Amino acid sequence: MDALRAEIAARGEGIFPRADLTLLGSWEQAAGAGAGADELEANLAAALAAARPRDQAAGRPLVGPHRGDLLVTHHAKGRPAAECSTGEQKVLILNLVLAQAARLSRANSQPNPILLLDEVAAHLDSQRRAALFDEIESLSLQAFLTGTDEALFETLKGRALGVHVDASSLTALET
Repeated sequence: MDALRAEIAARGEGIFPRADLTLLGSWEQAAGAGAGADELEANLAAALAAARPRDQAAGRPLVGPHRGDLLVTHHAKGRPAAECSTGEQKVLILNLVLAQAARLSRANSQPNPILLLDEVAAHLDSQRRAALFDEIESLSLQAFLTGTDEALFETLKGRALGVHVDASSLTALET
């Protein structure tokens, strides 16, 4: 989490707004306060054992790290993403995805990531679309962008392979 926070901070305020990230939940807070792995494991095992009857009655686990959450805050506005417009939420999450992709693409110990973005261009204005395409290209990684409107990908012609998918066939688009 710290590495992603640092990557986001290094990106600064740009066309994609900066997000502040906080992990919410008792296990996350304990880890953030410095609890060691052995202590967390022992506490989690005890909590899970104690909660077993209640979990069985509920038909689902009510205790554990899966109950934690990620709080994303629009840095410039100081507002939780949940209170932002859907457009703001989309560009906030896109900044998180791009920051993580940038971080992973520089990691020598990791394989280069493959970025999969479904219908992302339809949700961006032309300026943000161009910035997204430029950033993906600068990351030098494989990216698959889907969309139903070919015109949204016009500025990628000559820079990327476009294909039309129809049933079980792929047709290369004009480059």
